[in-house]
Amino acid sequence: MMKKVLGFSLLEAMVALVIIAILAAMALPSYLYKITREQIEKSLPLAAETAQPAIAMKWKLEQKLPENNQAVGLPDADKIVNNYVKSVAIEDGAIHMTFGNRANDRIKNKVLTLRPAVIQDSPLVPVTWVCAGAEVPEKMTVHGNNRTTIDKQYLPLICRSRTKN
Repeated sequence: MMKKVLGFSLLEAMVALVIIAILAAMALPSYLYKITREQIEKSLPLAAETAQPAIAMKWKLEQKLPENNQAVGLPDADKIVNNYVKSVAIEDGAIHMTFGNRANDRIKNKVLTLRPAVIQDSPLVPVTWVCAGAEVPEKMTVHGNNRTTIDKQYLPLICRSRTKN
């Protein structure tokens, strides 16, 4: 009489293990991109809460954009930090966030720029912020230089251009 064996053979277990390893290898890069993008997205409120209101107020009152942090009463760039950002510098109205601290190595020491877009002859229209290489809204003029050095694949969708290059 033959005895029935229950369970997997060694070959079947190896095949299952190889399939799981292949699926993990395919998912890992996507997950790493997601982590990097999330770090950038979590850092954007730092600029929104500190620099953007001060710059917008200066534009509304004087129709000028600040040359640097001191022009709007903000501390030095290296004193505006969070978990992922090591400095926030204002230059001709543009906000340049330099990543560091606990940031992923893919974005460490890289810069993300937020540039103000305004309607020149209408200071009552709120300042709009253009992230990295995103398009400037119609009828608005963007100020400052885009010094973004982060690879486009890591940028959140709001910071990417819709046109294909």
